[in-house]
Amino acid sequence: MENDADKQAFDKTHATVTGGGSAYRRYQDVVVGTSSLSKTLYYEWCMWVGALPGALGLLMRKQFWPQMFGSCGKGVTFGAHVVVRHPHRIHIGSNVVISEACVLDARNKGTDRALVLGEELMIANGVILSAKGGTIVIGARSGLGAQTIIQSTHACPVSIGNDVIIGPRCYLVGGGNYHIDRLDMPMWQQGIQADSGVQIDNDVWLGANVTVVGGNSIGHGSVIAAASVVTKNVEPLSVCVGTPARVVKKRGESA
Repeated sequence: MENDADKQAFDKTHATVTGGGSAYRRYQDVVVGTSSLSKTLYYEWCMWVGALPGALGLLMRKQFWPQMFGSCGKGVTFGAHVVVRHPHRIHIGSNVVISEACVLDARNKGTDRALVLGEELMIANGVILSAKGGTIVIGARSGLGAQTIIQSTHACPVSIGNDVIIGPRCYLVGGGNYHIDRLDMPMWQQGIQADSGVQIDNDVWLGANVTVVGGNSIGHGSVIAAASVVTKNVEPLSVCVGTPARVVKKRGESA
């Protein structure tokens, strides 16, 4: 059958979560990402600290959480109730702020750098960064608005440059489209279409509720208006509006 690799990947994940063997080993595999007892115990301690409210919680997370990750710079602030998967595959630069109820999911066994966050990054409440089977790299001094979802799967990377503004409730996805040609099986069994992922260059502004689908790039200095859907490459310094997004002007040009 076509796309056997995608079907096998789904079956393997499902079997890991629901299959035989001890629940403890399944938990280590899916959540912690290692069979090390010491790292599992430290992860458990950090998750307990992660639920502490107020100033005490902030101080304890600042003290204990950095050692949980593959690397973590100085001055990183972690809000309460942040969900972390495979922390050793996550790398965080200095002075990053990760607000309450965010998700950092780095479940990609093919690399120890599945999720890379640049320095002075600001991540608002409820942001989901899911690099399950993919990679997400976000540059320095960028900001992610509340409830934004960035997803990379099936080795379709998402790369975001420096000084990027991403408004609330945006959706960026590499590898997000299923094959739908066959009618004799459910679409999820037909697998994910491979694409080149999403690339956003430096100094881009995405308004609220913007969607960027896999296989597309946005050139430096571009602006994408609120609620637009990017379905093709955007040239640098473009101002785009609509569904699908279309260029209405170029920055720096006379009206």
